[in-house]
Amino acid sequence: MPDDSPLQQQTPDALMLFGFWYRALASDKIRSNELQATKLLEQPLVIGRDVQGKPFALRNACPHRGMPLSYGQFDGQHVECPYHGWKFDAHSGQCTLIPSLVAEQKIKVDRIYVGSYPCEERDDFIWVFVPDPRPANAGFTKTAPARAPEIPKFSEQYKLAYLTADLPCSVDHGIIGLMDPAHGPFVHQAWWWRTRHSIHEKQKAFEPIPYGFRMSAHTPSSNSAPYKLLRLYAKADSISTTIDFVLPNLRSEIIRVGKYWFSSLTTVTPITRNQCRIDVVAAWNLFRWIPFGSDLLKFVFAKFVEQDRRTMELQSEGLKHNPHLMLIDDADRPAKWYFALKNAMLEMKKSGGEFRHPMTGPVTLKWRS
Repeated sequence: MPDDSPLQQQTPDALMLFGFWYRALASDKIRSNELQATKLLEQPLVIGRDVQGKPFALRNACPHRGMPLSYGQFDGQHVECPYHGWKFDAHSGQCTLIPSLVAEQKIKVDRIYVGSYPCEERDDFIWVFVPDPRPANAGFTKTAPARAPEIPKFSEQYKLAYLTADLPCSVDHGIIGLMDPAHGPFVHQAWWWRTRHSIHEKQKAFEPIPYGFRMSAHTPSSNSAPYKLLRLYAKADSISTTIDFVLPNLRSEIIRVGKYWFSSLTTVTPITRNQCRIDVVAAWNLFRWIPFGSDLLKFVFAKFVEQDRRTMELQSEGLKHNPHLMLIDDADRPAKWYFALKNAMLEMKKSGGEFRHPMTGPVTLKWRS
């Protein structure tokens, strides 16, 4: 089938992109002097906070005999393995004590490390940088480019909320489901949102941005009830929405209504090759006068996330049979761009060359939803 065919078969390869920041756990899941086990890109992690409340992330396997450190003790500075009592600095991963050693045994304890990862806290989440795999016995690197992603904010006063849900599918299926513009009237049906009877033709402009693409600023959809509420603040033609997708998994949306705004950053994080997690974090200064406004917004997000999760759960039944998949123009063009961006990133890492963006310039897409 030629590449420019309107029906193009695509099969997600489930390869995970290393060398990026990923959301690991919600901040409120990590209490002082407690250890939490989690997993990112099939890497076992143990996460905690030191005595100052600063988060850290270590590989959840003692280098001695592989015991998960998450079962051990933590005193606010050192993590102790529950098997033989080896202790490790919470941030550097450096071994500080091997209790079984006697005086004449000259093992250089300070040369032993458990892998440690760059770790930052942003917008109610702990982010961990997962570096590219290194050759065996090469050790870990803690070099991380720039800072962990953060939600854009446009005023000092705002509210913040998050939701999270596990998805029983690969990160590829989770991401192309996230950016799919045509499933809304079928998956997200509700009297307060939209129905399939509201389907109409849409036209949106897209443009390339570094490592991703942007749905250029446009007026929000006219067949979504919550967007109509924005007209309490301004006329429809003065309301703008911009949506970005950037590798490896970042979808950001910004709605501007004069001095009022809504901003969200949604991520689909690979846990294993066949499991991912969607995290939605939003900040806003809209509708702050509405009683229980945060609870209402969280209710809407919860409905959305649960509908997507249920859809992924049902889809996983069909994917067990490894069917041939096809993507069509124009509704599936963002999914095609995602696969092309991902392949370009993998090729750049492999060859050491420059990143070759698959989009050559702005393009307009049309679909019905």
